[in-house]
Amino acid sequence: MAVETLGSTPRAKVAPWNDPVIRGWVFQIVVVGLVGFLAWYLVSNTIDNLQRQKIASGFHYLEREAGFEIGDTMIEYSPASTYARAIWVGILNTLRVAVLGILLSTILGTLVGVGRLSPNWLLSRICAWYVEAFRNVPLLLWLFLFYKLISEAFPGPRQAISLFWNSVFLSNRGVYFPVPMADPIHKWMGIAFLLGIAGAWYVNRWGKKRQEATGQPFPGISAGLAIVIGLPALVWLAGGAPHHMSWPELKGFNFSGGTVIQPEFTALLVGLVLYTSAFVAEIVRSGILALHKGQSEAAAALGLSRGQSMRLVLLPQALRVIVPPMTSQYLNITKNSSLAIAIGYPDLVASINVTINQTGQAIENILIIMAAYLSVSLSISAFMNWYNKRIALRER
Repeated sequence: MAVETLGSTPRAKVAPWNDPVIRGWVFQIVVVGLVGFLAWYLVSNTIDNLQRQKIASGFHYLEREAGFEIGDTMIEYSPASTYARAIWVGILNTLRVAVLGILLSTILGTLVGVGRLSPNWLLSRICAWYVEAFRNVPLLLWLFLFYKLISEAFPGPRQAISLFWNSVFLSNRGVYFPVPMADPIHKWMGIAFLLGIAGAWYVNRWGKKRQEATGQPFPGISAGLAIVIGLPALVWLAGGAPHHMSWPELKGFNFSGGTVIQPEFTALLVGLVLYTSAFVAEIVRSGILALHKGQSEAAAALGLSRGQSMRLVLLPQALRVIVPPMTSQYLNITKNSSLAIAIGYPDLVASINVTINQTGQAIENILIIMAAYLSVSLSISAFMNWYNKRIALRER
C-alpha cells in the first residue's frame, strides 16, 4: 500500500485535452507544423514561378566570371575573378569598416561621455553640443556632408598637399602614403603579433591575480604593449630587418606606388564613428551616473585623483550597466555600414547590387546578404553576452 508524503497533494487525473502539459505540446507541434507548411508553400511557389518565367535559380552563378571592377579591395581581385570572390571582397570591406568603427567609436564615445561629467563647464558644454548635434541628425546626411567635404576640400592629384617631406600626399582621390614592400617575414610578424596579444592577455590576467594576492600593482598595460610590439619587432630583426619601402609617386594623372585610403572609406568611417560615438557617450554617462555617489566619495577619501577614481573605481563598476546597451550600438555600426552604397564605397551591399543587376538572381543574392549580416550580428551578440556574463556580479 503506497503512503503519500506528508503535505503532498495527489495530482488529480484529468482528460488529455485538459492536461496543460499535453495541451502545451500539442499547441507547439501545431505551430511548428503551420510555420513549416507556410515555408514549404512559399519556397515551392517561388520555384514554380521562376521555372514558369524561365528565370535561372540556384547558386551556380557564383563560379562564373564577375566582369566588374572593385576600387577598394583587401585581397587580390580583378574583373576576371568570380562572383563569389567579388562578394567576399564586399564582406571583407564591410568587416573592415565595422571593426574599426567599433573600436574608434568606443574610445571616442567613452572620452565624450566622461567629458560630459567634467567639472570644467566649457568641456562639458562642448561634449554636450557634440552629442546633441550628431545624435539628432540622420547618419546618411552626415555621410553626404563628409564625402562632399573630402572631395571638394582637397585638390586634385597634380596639386596634392604633401606632408612629411613629400612622403604623404592628400588629394580628392585619397591619402597616399608609403608602405613596406612585401616580404616573407611579414607573415611571421603577423603570427608573432597574434601570439603577442595572447601573451599580453595572459600577463594581464596573471598581474591581476598577483595584485589580489599581494596587494602590489602590476603594470599590465605597459607590459602588454611591450609584448605585442616587441615580439613582432624581434621577428623582424631575426628576419634581417627588411626596410625596403614602396613610395607614392605622381605619374600622369594619379599616384602610383605606396598605398591609398579611399575618400569613400574615410567618409564612411568618420561618419559612422562620430555618429555612433554620440550614442556611446550617453550610454557611458548614464552608466557612471547609475553608481551611488558614495563610490566617488570613497575614491576621493583614499586619495585617488579624479582620473584614477574614474579608471579604477567608477568605470569598472559602470561596465555592468554599459555593456548591454553598448551591444546594440555595435550591431548598429555593422548594419549602418550598408549606407556605404550612397557614397560609392564597395561594401557587401554594393557588390551584391552589381551582382543582381548582371545575373538577375535577386533571391539568392538577398539570401546571401541576409546570411552575412545575420552571421556577423550573431557573432557580435555572442561575444558581448559572454563578456557581460564574465563581468557580472556573482552572489555568494
